Amino acid sequence: MTLYYRDDAVQVTSESIRAGGHVIALSDVTFVWHARGQKTLAVRGRVLGRGVLVLLLSLPPLVAMVCVLSLAWSAQDRGNWQLALIILAACAVGALALLPFLEIPLGWLDRSYERGSHVHELWVQHHGREDLLVRTPDALRFGQIYRAVQRAVEQHGDH
Repeated sequence: MTLYYRDDAVQVTSESIRAGGHVIALSDVTFVWHARGQKTLAVRGRVLGRGVLVLLLSLPPLVAMVCVLSLAWSAQDRGNWQLALIILAACAVGALALLPFLEIPLGWLDRSYERGSHVHELWVQHHGREDLLVRTPDALRFGQIYRAVQRAVEQHGDH
């Protein structure tokens, strides 16, 4: 027996698929497909959180550009470029010092895209019935499960 995928709720082997309280023998599976389900509150919250995070990451550079332009404009009016350059240099050094800390929110953003923006469903047809085996908002996990089922069905068909 070959194990293709296993977690707390799903197990895909060369003999069967176990998920959602169902145990389906691969020899009984006639068709496998996936679909998008209704978005859940958690998925909507993830998408909203992603938008807020993108906004928060975009605002500081925009504010910095406005400040640089206004500083350059006022330095031009007064003819005092030395003070403007000192302020710009201090801000650039501060921005470079804070740059490594940008990894944290960018990591959050990356993980939010990995988890996806939709609810994914895995369906199988066996004995003339259609059963929903897996419904998850986690795109990465769903992809792993779906690919495992595909491999198991393909390998079973080759025998």
